[in-house]
Order: sequence, then structure tokens, then C-alpha cells
Amino acid sequence: MGAAMRRIQAGNALSAFGLGFTVPYLYVYVAQVRDLGAGTAGAVLAVFAMAALVVLPFTGRVIDRRGPLPVLVGGALLASVGALAMGVSGSVPAAVLSATLLGAGTAVMQPALATMIVWCSSPTTRTRAFATQFFLANLGLGVGGLIGGQLVDESRPGSFMLLFSIEAVMFLVLAGIALTVRLPGPGALVGVVPQDPQDAGDGAAGPGPGHVAGDGRGGGMRALLSHRAMLQLCVLGFVLFFACYGQFESGLAAYGTEAAGIDPSTLGIALAANTAVIVIAQFVVLRLVERRKRSRVIAAVGLIWALAWVIAGYAGLGHGSQLMATVAFISTYALFGLGEAMLSPTVAPLVADLAPASMVGQYNSAFALVKQLALAVGPAVGGPMGAALHGPYIVTFVLFSLGITALALRLGRQLTPVQDQPSLATASRVVVRHQPETGPEAALAPTR
Repeated sequence: MGAAMRRIQAGNALSAFGLGFTVPYLYVYVAQVRDLGAGTAGAVLAVFAMAALVVLPFTGRVIDRRGPLPVLVGGALLASVGALAMGVSGSVPAAVLSATLLGAGTAVMQPALATMIVWCSSPTTRTRAFATQFFLANLGLGVGGLIGGQLVDESRPGSFMLLFSIEAVMFLVLAGIALTVRLPGPGALVGVVPQDPQDAGDGAAGPGPGHVAGDGRGGGMRALLSHRAMLQLCVLGFVLFFACYGQFESGLAAYGTEAAGIDPSTLGIALAANTAVIVIAQFVVLRLVERRKRSRVIAAVGLIWALAWVIAGYAGLGHGSQLMATVAFISTYALFGLGEAMLSPTVAPLVADLAPASMVGQYNSAFALVKQLALAVGPAVGGPMGAALHGPYIVTFVLFSLGITALALRLGRQLTPVQDQPSLATASRVVVRHQPETGPEAALAPTR
């Protein structure tokens, strides 16, 4: 890992650490501490998500034209202002405006960070780089949430101001670290990310390493929409985030408390189990998946998550003891964590490997937009189902998980061999480097 990558990863970890201080407590802060009511708290969370949906369609083009660094710094500064404003928000308009700034800033940072990682990596190192990013982000969120829980006091609004201040400072630290990074520039991607969207999608070998994709400014979104493999990956990504992340704090939580009789405090233990599995398993899983086909790894995640939903079904519908239901519910979150650890070194690097060199920002932003849409739709659909339609809720998401497997295998047929399994590129270079000389030139080669 080079110096630039180390700094990017450190900034990513510290910003996640800051987010961990406030994310678990935002609803409680708005609804109870500021006494603005549950309706306002829900609106603030909705605005937080909607702000991301507004800014992400424009973010990618700016990244590709101006570079990811100014976008990341601008997003971090905007998020810092939003965090500080949230800490002093005592009215509905102030809380909504603060959520808008915070949501827009954090949304812009995601594709900018991803593009910086792409610029500082190669297809063979990218898998490990994105796995490290995911690991550090979860570790930062977990540690931040743990410390924040010890500092927060619902009877003292000042304790929340401390949390939001820490979050704001961490965003500023991210901006400061980012400004010290010396990026190689998009020219370094020529020959590394050569795929032209119009040439992709048929499973053929694709253009050679000397091919340079168009600059993306003429085609833009049209070029992305004509890229069949990327479109299939976006559909797969929506289902992934809808069936997992979109249910964590909405449908699955409602199902656990209503159907399985899980104590609300157990939800925190379940989320902790999810984070613990990610942190413990990430690099063990990485060694197992980085030499396997990405499409097969994602397909396996669908099967693991289908099992997780079946276990969740037992927790709420199995009529076992309360202890067994609790263990089963926590196990569900743990299995989700295992699947997440398998996805981190596969999905994000695949987005980068599908993108032409001059459209990496637009591809990352498009995928971030799909993720945000899934996170907005997931709670809206899963929340009411999890609370009232217990059997149909489980069946629905078992089917969605199996759909992940089917979509992943279909996507694999649209990828080139190296896109699906980047380790093949390393093996090919080793074979070429060590291939013995043959023919007349070999007879003239000097002996040692």
C-alpha cells in the first residue's frame, strides 16, 4: 500500500469514526432531546436520504472533469457545517436544513473516495484496497458508536452537541488528510481501465490493453446506460442493498420486536454482532475470494442471506423459546455481516473495472445513487411488512436473496474473464515473464 493509499484509508476510517458518534442517535436527538416529535425525526431522516439523491446525479461528472480531490474536500466541508448546524438545531427548519447539508456532503464523499482509491490502485490491488476501506469504515463506525454511547445523555442536550462537534472535526480531518494526497491522475488508468461501454457486455475479451476509452464527456450518462454489464450490476446492487442494508434498522428490526418478541436492547447486540463478524472475518474472507470469480462470490452471498432470512423466520415464526429466538435473530445479523465481508472486495472494485478511464467518477456516482435509492425504498417497503405481515415478509426476502444469486450468475456471463477474476491478469503476466524462449533466437541466447 503506497503513501497516497494509506492516507486515503486513514481519512476514510476517521470520517467513519465521526459518523459513528451520531448516526445511531440522530432519531432520538431530533424527536426527544430537541422535542421536535417523531414526525419531524422521520422527516429529517428522509431529507438526509433525499439530499443524496439530488446531488449524486451531478457528482460523477464533476469528479471526472475536476478530479475527486476537490469534490471530496468540498463534500467534507459541507458535511462538517451540517454536523455543527445539527448540534444547535432547535427548530424544524433548522433541523431539516442541517440534515440537507449533512446528507449532501456525506453522499458526495462516497464516490469521490472510491475514485481516489481507483486512481491509486490497479485491478490486482483494487480488491484488497476496497476490502480495507470497508473494514476500516465498519471499525470506525463501531468504535465511534461505542464511545458515543458512553458520552450521550438524553437529559443533557450539550452531550449531543459534543457528539456532533466530534463528527464535524473528523470531517475536517478527512479534508486535511485528503489535501496532502498526491494522486497519480486519470492518465495512470489508461491501459488499466480500458473498457469502452459500447464494447462491453458480450462476454468477449474486449479491447486490448492499449485501447483508450472515449473521454465520456460526449456520451456521459448515455454511454453508461448503453453498457449492459454496468446496468446489470446496478440492478444487482439495488437488490443487494434493498434486501440487506435497507432492512437493518426498519423491517428486520420491526419484525424482530413484533414477531420474535426481541427486546429493543437486543437490536444493539445484533448490530454489534454484525460489525464484529465483518471486522473479524474481512481479511480471512478476502484470502478466500480474491482468487475466485466475483460473480460466483456474489452468488454465494445470495445463498448465505437466504439462509439468514430462513433463520430469521424461525426466530419469529418457529414457536421456540425466547432464548432460541434471540440467538437466531442475532445469528441473522451475523450472517448478513459475513455476506457483507464477501461483497466488499467484489462489488466496488467491479464498478471501477467496468468504467472507462475518464468515467470512473460517473460510474461510482451512478452506483452510489442506486445504493441510496435502495436504502430509501427498503425501509418504506420492509418496515410495514416486518411489523404486520410476518410470514410474507420472510418469504419475500428469501426470494430476493435467491434473486441475488440468479442475477450474479447472469452478470458473470457479461464480464470478461479478467473483470470476473482479476487474479487471471497477474497469472498471465507471470506466464509471459517466465515463458522460455523458443525458435532460432533461443539458440543464440547467451548461456550462464
